[in-house]
Amino acid sequence: MDIQSQYQQLEDAVRIYNPSADFEGIQRAFAFADIAHRGQKRKSGEPYIVHPLAVAMIVAKELRLDSESIEAALLHDVIEDTPATAEELSRLFSPTIANLVEGVSKLTRIQYTTKEDEQMENFRKMLFAMSRDIRVILVKISDRLHNMRTMDYQTPAKQRQKSLETMEIYAPISHRLGMQRIKWELEDLSLKYLDPIGYEEIVSKTEVDRPRYEVMMEQTQAEIHRHLEEMGIRHEIFYRMKHPYSIYRKMFIQHKSLEEIFDLFAFRIIVDTVQDCYAVMGEIHALYNPINERIKDYIGIPKPNGYQSIHTTVIGNRGVPFEVQIRTREMNEIAEYGVAAHWKYKQGVEEEGTEGRFEWVRRLLENQEGADAEDYIRSLKVDLFDDEVFVFTPRGDVRSFPPGATPIDFAYAIHSDIGNSMTGAKVNNRLVPLNTVLKSGDIVEILTSKNAKGPGRDWMQMARSNEARSKIRQWLKRERKDENIANGRAAFESELRHFGLRIRDITTPEILAALLRNTSYHTLDELYAAIGYGGFTAQKAVMRIEGELKRAAKQRTEGEIKEEAPSKKVRSEQGIIVEGLDNCLVKFSRCCTPVPGDEIQGFITRGFGVSVHRADCPNASPERRKENPDRWIPVTWGSDTNESYPTSLEVVCRDRDNLARDIAAALSDLKISIRGLNIHATEDDFALCRLDLRVRDLEELNKVMRRIHQISGVLNVTRPAG
Repeated sequence: MDIQSQYQQLEDAVRIYNPSADFEGIQRAFAFADIAHRGQKRKSGEPYIVHPLAVAMIVAKELRLDSESIEAALLHDVIEDTPATAEELSRLFSPTIANLVEGVSKLTRIQYTTKEDEQMENFRKMLFAMSRDIRVILVKISDRLHNMRTMDYQTPAKQRQKSLETMEIYAPISHRLGMQRIKWELEDLSLKYLDPIGYEEIVSKTEVDRPRYEVMMEQTQAEIHRHLEEMGIRHEIFYRMKHPYSIYRKMFIQHKSLEEIFDLFAFRIIVDTVQDCYAVMGEIHALYNPINERIKDYIGIPKPNGYQSIHTTVIGNRGVPFEVQIRTREMNEIAEYGVAAHWKYKQGVEEEGTEGRFEWVRRLLENQEGADAEDYIRSLKVDLFDDEVFVFTPRGDVRSFPPGATPIDFAYAIHSDIGNSMTGAKVNNRLVPLNTVLKSGDIVEILTSKNAKGPGRDWMQMARSNEARSKIRQWLKRERKDENIANGRAAFESELRHFGLRIRDITTPEILAALLRNTSYHTLDELYAAIGYGGFTAQKAVMRIEGELKRAAKQRTEGEIKEEAPSKKVRSEQGIIVEGLDNCLVKFSRCCTPVPGDEIQGFITRGFGVSVHRADCPNASPERRKENPDRWIPVTWGSDTNESYPTSLEVVCRDRDNLARDIAAALSDLKISIRGLNIHATEDDFALCRLDLRVRDLEELNKVMRRIHQISGVLNVTRPAG
């Protein structure tokens, strides 16, 4: 289809729900974007303008947003990818559209020290733009949705990176905004690239069984319809197969194979009133046997994103369980479209109470202050996670928290002063420790005192929510400055000792300047204080100047080296060249199992020749080499390496049936010799696998690691070191 026809489809989609839209403005935005992106291509080879058009179509057809949102969607990449500027968009369109486009654009002009710093700044900018205009994130999510739909053209590494970010950030944000349909699609598309084998297994199996399920669902639908007709309740009934990620997650949580999952479909019943919702639930429970622990009333206690519905799981007449969701038409509109369903700009008036709905955005923005980037990103993912725990105040007010929340989170959610003066907590009228994990339905009471000492540093580990951790961090920063500096200096010096260094080694003008520049602090005391109150880590501070320290050490070494005779290289039978030694015995250390292609170090052992370690092995670390400098010797790989070398891998995966079989089959396909395979299941339903193999070199080992990573349920594959 040509570009003009695609644009015409966009206009037609807008006319269906908004005949009075600003079509002249939309046409001008399309023309501007088309010219600005002319000559640019997507990875698929299509003209780049196809992407903004597709994003605008999602904004229009799936979210039904206003004209300004559609114009922003068409223009969303022009600031980032073309010479166009925000000032130009403001002049040609409007300041509002320029701000929307700028809010959606990524930060690409600033260089950051770490990936976490860059990610934190991108989210900070996005949250700030969202707090001013929620449409920014609606366009951004539409952009991400189209990119995920066309991810086949990206490299496997890019597919995994974008899918993981989508699963951890954009799907949960869609959930917080109540946009369930888009959330489901983002999760399914992410799963396709994160666990392609598991995804394909679910999709292919459900497609095979779909005809059988269709018959069951049609018969059940007719049965429910007949009974509700007899009750005189106006209604609509829909049914659907559950989406792949929902099935995948159920398999993981319940530790079941796909064949053991029966509730693969769900019904939605839409009625006119709340009273009808409860009447329908009663009739469903009369028709089928309900599973009591699976009844959830989100009408009485709505989710924080505004979602309302009754959920109940029942056992059908054929012994097959299925879920029933019961809601009014208004509730269904909000469940489908979330914030877009009651978007305040649609009619040009602000809906009463809308601002409070997005208070969580401002809290996320405020809670970044003073946070280390890695800690903030971790906490952000916790705060966005789609599961929630609902607890009550003694007055009966409902508060929601991320799973694992403690009374500390509850106290700071009420007010900073309550948290700072907390001395204890009661849950269900019983005194409990502050690290008690709260459960849905708990009634929580906080005990306070004017003489309270304030939060301790251990509270940072006990608190789960970003909000509580941020407030604790602020108190520690403000109230314990001298103590923070002392603790931070001690932690920093301890970390330096791990590298065989002392404070005086980093206070040279060049290295000190690099340290402060790379950590963004003005003085050493500021850095120490940040480490002391948890805003930064000593390990990161040292790592930020690792390059400068290595260069300084190299310069010192080169200055001390005197003219020496060229060393003699002797080839050993193990394919190892040992500098300066003839006919020595060589053995490979078991702690790190090096293979050809690894950087290696040699250690002269008493009576056993030279032991070869990987350069990144903790037993060959710089501080260990300084302990016995005369016994460490340069070694390199020769050209006559052996046919294979023993090595090991450690695999972390979700525990499931046939895991060992699948791993063994994958290695067999690659014709890899297996020396040992040991799997240990943990209490938290994961499995730790130790593999002992023989491989030719590092290239073959990397190939093995990539293949194992593709096995369903595998989360991480690493080489043991030390």
